[in-house]
Amino acid sequence: MQKMLTWASVAAAAAFVSLGTVSSAQAQWGSIKGTVTVTGNFEALKPLVRKGDASVKDAAVCAKEEVPDESIVVDPATKGIANVVIWLAKKPTKIHPNLVASKDKEVVFDQKNCKFIPHVLVVRTDQQVRVISDDAASHNTHTYPLKNNQQNFIVPPSDRKGVLVPAFSDAERLPAKVGCDIHPWMQAWWVILDHPYVAVTDEAGKFEIADLPAGEHEFRVWQEKVGYLEKGWKVTVKAGDTKKDADLKVAASKLK
Repeated sequence: MQKMLTWASVAAAAAFVSLGTVSSAQAQWGSIKGTVTVTGNFEALKPLVRKGDASVKDAAVCAKEEVPDESIVVDPATKGIANVVIWLAKKPTKIHPNLVASKDKEVVFDQKNCKFIPHVLVVRTDQQVRVISDDAASHNTHTYPLKNNQQNFIVPPSDRKGVLVPAFSDAERLPAKVGCDIHPWMQAWWVILDHPYVAVTDEAGKFEIADLPAGEHEFRVWQEKVGYLEKGWKVTVKAGDTKKDADLKVAASKLK
């Protein structure tokens, strides 16, 4: 009986140590959630291509639907600003074990109704980009990174296999512009980073960056029309916690 109690005690102690180790590991990381909103009145931008406009290139495809101007998108209900990029200015020495390598080795960049989807694409340096098209017209995808080699290629009509862009060798200091030389209104951005700590605001202006190392961090906050909204935005991440009020407000006068 004594021997059974001894083994039970050992097992209990091991379980306690194991739980303590997990708890300690979890306590090294924290997350932030927030919203980027506009203050004041913002007038929605006019579309880049109006539905039925026969004067545009490949009108049967490109004017089939309205092509919105996504350079500034503000939700009328929440005042949230979409497509704002928030990223850690410098790759940290510690990265959460689940985030060291990207789970998806490919990310998809699509073209539909003569518009790039998504408008802002996050790409890590261990990922490739597969550029595809849903349009019955050819598109030219032209990238403009600063550190990496430019890519410039044609994607044939309705090509769902597409063109595979190899992984980038370097992280970019700023989001890289992507355009179509055939349809010049088409524009998007690739955020090329060597770490996972980045977010792009959704339609309501909301964002979340999870599993950051605990401590104070400096973020870049960028919007394509304005540039830096914040170049040194500092947020303190608490171990085992989520900072839920990491909010930013932008005056409507800046969005011009």
